Amino acid sequence: MKKILFVGLCFLISLSNSYAQRFGYIDSQVIIEQLPEYNEAEQKLKKLTDKWLTQLDGMKAEIADLERAYAHEEILLTPEMKKEKLDKIADLKKEMREFQTNHFGYEGLLYSKRMEYMKPLQDKISQACQTVARQKKLNFIFDKASDITLIYSDPKYNYTDFVLDELGEGDPEDSPR
Repeated sequence: MKKILFVGLCFLISLSNSYAQRFGYIDSQVIIEQLPEYNEAEQKLKKLTDKWLTQLDGMKAEIADLERAYAHEEILLTPEMKKEKLDKIADLKKEMREFQTNHFGYEGLLYSKRMEYMKPLQDKISQACQTVARQKKLNFIFDKASDITLIYSDPKYNYTDFVLDELGEGDPEDSPR
C-alpha cells in the first residue's frame, strides 16, 4: 500500500512540474536606450520640438508686442480701433492655444510623431522577445519598465541581455547562454 501511495505521489509531483509555467522579465527601457534607432528618433523629435517651441515663442513675442503697443496707444485710439486691436490680440492668443494643443497636446503632432518613430522599435523588441521566449522555453515575459510592477525579481530570470543579444546590441560576455 505504501508503495502505491509513494508511486502515486511521485506521479502527481512530476505531473505538476510538467505543467509549471516559466516566467522571465525584461527591462524594455534598458533595451530601447541601447538601440541606435532610438537615439536617431529622439534627435528627430528634439528637432521638431525645438522648431515648434521657436514658433510658439515667436507667437508669444508677437502677442506681447501688440499688447505693449496697445497699452501705449490706448488713449489715442477710437473705440472702433480699440476693438479692432483687442480682437487681433484675442485672435492671436486663440491661434497660439490651438497651435499648442495641435502640436503638444494629448494626441497632438508630437505624440503622433513619437508613436510613428517608436512603433518600429517596439515591433523589433517584441519580435526579439518572442524569439528569446521560444529559445528559453518561457511561457511569459514581463516588462519591468511598463505598468506591470515587479516588487521583487530574481536576477537569474532577467532576460534583457538575451533580447539585446538577439537584436545584436548586447555584450556577448554579459549574458551567459
